[in-house]
Amino acid sequence: MRKQYPSDISREVFMTKVWPVLEQARKKTKPATIDLYEVFCGVLYVLKSGCQWRMLPSDFPKWRTCYDYWQKWSTPGVSGHSLLEEALKKCGWRHKAKPWAGHGHYISDH
Repeated sequence: MRKQYPSDISREVFMTKVWPVLEQARKKTKPATIDLYEVFCGVLYVLKSGCQWRMLPSDFPKWRTCYDYWQKWSTPGVSGHSLLEEALKKCGWRHKAKPWAGHGHYISDH
């Protein structure tokens, strides 16, 4: 069990509001082997703190895993919005679009 961070959301909020959105990106050919709640909280930590991916605390999943999911979730879809934007709105993050890390992706401020 890892320590709680101010950027965390509850597992209940994740399962009821966020997971159904992010599940759309998962390939259903094999069972999930990673706890997406922990990955999502790792992404929230980076978005909230502004730290570099490699500086993600070690009690989250590996930084590379969180980064790979962030890339997958933050790619805009046909609607022009990413799954990450939808998930952030569902869990209560206020939206102020601004470019992050020069990738052309946008994040929301909390």
